[in-house]
Amino acid sequence: MISTLDTVAERVGLAASSPILLTALTHSSYAAEHDLESNERLEFLGDAVVDLAIADLIVTRYPELDEGTGSLVRSRVVNEGALAEAAKSLGLGDVMRVGRGVKKEHGTERPSLLADAFEAVVAALYLERGYDVARTFVHDALEDEVRRASKVPGDVDPKTQLRQWAEATGRGTPVYDVSSSGPSHDVTFTATVRLGDAVVASGEGRSKKSAEAQAAQVAWRAHFDA
Repeated sequence: MISTLDTVAERVGLAASSPILLTALTHSSYAAEHDLESNERLEFLGDAVVDLAIADLIVTRYPELDEGTGSLVRSRVVNEGALAEAAKSLGLGDVMRVGRGVKKEHGTERPSLLADAFEAVVAALYLERGYDVARTFVHDALEDEVRRASKVPGDVDPKTQLRQWAEATGRGTPVYDVSSSGPSHDVTFTATVRLGDAVVASGEGRSKKSAEAQAAQVAWRAHFDA
């Protein structure tokens, strides 16, 4: 069932008429077409709030995790994939305001767009209702991910995982090449990863870091499933 703005606002804990919520749901492509503020500044703030809230959750509820292991768990939770899934569960993609081109390309299904929207909504909640409310919201949205990650704290991020495997099996260190496309307000980065002379996978993201991580994850899954 497609979510409405009223439904999403209720899930988030803000009024549907809240200007800051509407800004959080405004993609840069829509903002450029209508001369409005996009959610990019809120996404920047929300990234920090989510990071702090998850660190708070790990420290207070998982005392058995030391600093290094806690950092690994946090990196597995505060990433594009997990945040995009949280955004989907809230129905953010259904109410995002996007430009004509992004809408035509079903851009509201992009993990990068959804993850950014989640962070922007967290920032809106933080600014409107304070850190404690925003922290509780993040905990409710991502606690299951933290619980799963804490059970296998030795797991590492995709790039590290791929590098360790490649070097251990004599394939050398993975090399990443990154290119970008699209207008300045809606740039997509594409990364390819090479082992030796062979390109083994590619990935996309809203940042170089996320594109490389996606490429590493695809490469690792190809090895794991082989």
